[in-house]
Amino acid sequence: MTKCGFIALIGAPNAGKSTLLNRLTGAKVSIVSPKAQTTRARVLGILVRDETQLIFVDTPGIFAPKRRLDKAMVEAAWNGAGEADLRFLLVDAKHGLTEGVRDIAAKLAETGARLSLVLNKIDLIDRQELLPMAQAAAAMAKFEEVFMISAQSGDGIEALLDYCVAQMPQSPYLYPEDEMTDLPDRQLAAEIVREQIFLQTRDEVPYGATVETESFKEQRNGSIRIDAVIYVAREGHKAILIGAKGTRIKEIGSRARQELERLMEVKVDLFLRVVERPGWDEEAARIRAAGLDLPRG
Repeated sequence: MTKCGFIALIGAPNAGKSTLLNRLTGAKVSIVSPKAQTTRARVLGILVRDETQLIFVDTPGIFAPKRRLDKAMVEAAWNGAGEADLRFLLVDAKHGLTEGVRDIAAKLAETGARLSLVLNKIDLIDRQELLPMAQAAAAMAKFEEVFMISAQSGDGIEALLDYCVAQMPQSPYLYPEDEMTDLPDRQLAAEIVREQIFLQTRDEVPYGATVETESFKEQRNGSIRIDAVIYVAREGHKAILIGAKGTRIKEIGSRARQELERLMEVKVDLFLRVVERPGWDEEAARIRAAGLDLPRG
């Protein structure tokens, strides 16, 4: 009899949820950057292990929202947590039990849902600090298990996976066995371009930009043509993204194309354009295009 279930990865921005999701599935299903709030929408990473389909839910980092987009991201995180069979509170061990972590733990504790603690990035601190941190965390919520891992190196991942397999309910698989994510190719293309914006531009630009795939067409020669638009909130952001004589946008496009070809295993022709659109982060259409539901209220 097969087993199947959902495991939510919850935490503050930059706890390493997307890196962990990619490590667990063995594939790039969620974009990653050193900057906080890279993930905007809920992303599923799917893994079959020991006749068990594990469906990991990478949620946006939980923070104090200001914009309509921010509110949609935070709601997506809590919705992802509410629908799961297991919940892992991911903590950046280097930064410890911050006020943000404590607030998230308190809200999760109120739900009475099954919860485990994952101390991530343990390779960045003295191991002697981990046990006191775990003991202090025990006062915040009732954790069934505590895992100490490095999503970057893979340390501790096997124990976490074994626990997930043991806890999943009997169920048929919900996705095809060879499927690793529910992210459509159009959305993946937009996310890969957005990842390059995070990696290649100044701090304020990625948060003022969004990417949408306008067309995604398979061509006669078997290659794929992708046309994408980057919306920015300010004229200055547009200038930064384009760069002197178009050098920056060419580099963003080149690196995104290479990554898409690696992921899709097919030749990709990628065409980008940048459009100034003040207030895009309050627009319903832009929020939906990012894979988010509109926030309540």
